[in-house]
Amino acid sequence: MRVHIGSDHAGLELKDHLLNWLVDNGYEAVDHGPFVYDALDDYPVFCLRAAEGVAAERAEGLDSLGIVIGGSGNGEQMAANKVQGIRAALVWSEATAALAKEHNDANVVSVGGRQHTLEEMTRFIEVFLTTPFSNDERHVRRIAQMSDYEVTRELPPLPESALRGPDA
Repeated sequence: MRVHIGSDHAGLELKDHLLNWLVDNGYEAVDHGPFVYDALDDYPVFCLRAAEGVAAERAEGLDSLGIVIGGSGNGEQMAANKVQGIRAALVWSEATAALAKEHNDANVVSVGGRQHTLEEMTRFIEVFLTTPFSNDERHVRRIAQMSDYEVTRELPPLPESALRGPDA
């Protein structure tokens, strides 16, 4: 499986570590940068490229995934989620890493390089990469609602209970 990875200066140490970890664990790593430390670099430059790589390969039927890394992971997740077809999840524990895949079928994971130890973040990535999607009908339905909205910009219909109001 190919794993696209991008970061900013705050995630550079983890990115470099993960490139080796990925290869050692049988993944094909695609490095979208940065390649040198620059305290003034802009995370969208690298994270958008990683997300685009995932989206393009998934459109071709490949099961590629992505990792984006920054100081908090917030902006990097936001950037990745701007790419059509990407569902990027910010993870901060093994549980959130597992749920990102089990319930949301996330295809990009975002971590905060300044929030956890290298060992913790590596474990979050491992859990994310190895956890399967549950294929539970409710999760499939919810993902379809988001995917449809992404393309059509039409909101999903309200459930009947929402149409009756609080006093019904």
